[in-house]
Amino acid sequence: MTDYMEIALNEARAAAERGEVPVGAVLVDETSGDIIAQSGNRTEELNDPTAHAEILVIRQGGKRLGTPRLENCDLYVTLEPCPMCATAISFARLRRLHFGAYDPKGGGVDHGAKIFDQPTCHHRPEVIGGHRETEASELLKTFFMKRR
Repeated sequence: MTDYMEIALNEARAAAERGEVPVGAVLVDETSGDIIAQSGNRTEELNDPTAHAEILVIRQGGKRLGTPRLENCDLYVTLEPCPMCATAISFARLRRLHFGAYDPKGGGVDHGAKIFDQPTCHHRPEVIGGHRETEASELLKTFFMKRR
């Protein structure tokens, strides 16, 4: 069985090596188990504040599958998505969201805006938080300690 969160963690590690905040994401076809897309943050590299790992894999997934609706896909991401990414997840109609570290400051799923709990949210995926939380959290802590 493929450990999709390990792949997301590897994407996060690669992002850190590029000087990006270490967040990685993997988009998976839940039926076949095939990886549709994978990426780490690229906001600095692309000079694009929307180039979060989640947005990048959703874009790649839509392009690869030829549809903006990714209903049969699951997303694995190393950090609780921010409000922007949570909204994109809802718009993409993802089936399930697995995330690693919780983000009390910038999260938009279990913290902050709680996008999926809003009455204007049209789709709420199944959410599983804390998946390999310690590893994901340590990556972020180490990255920011080195930058201070």
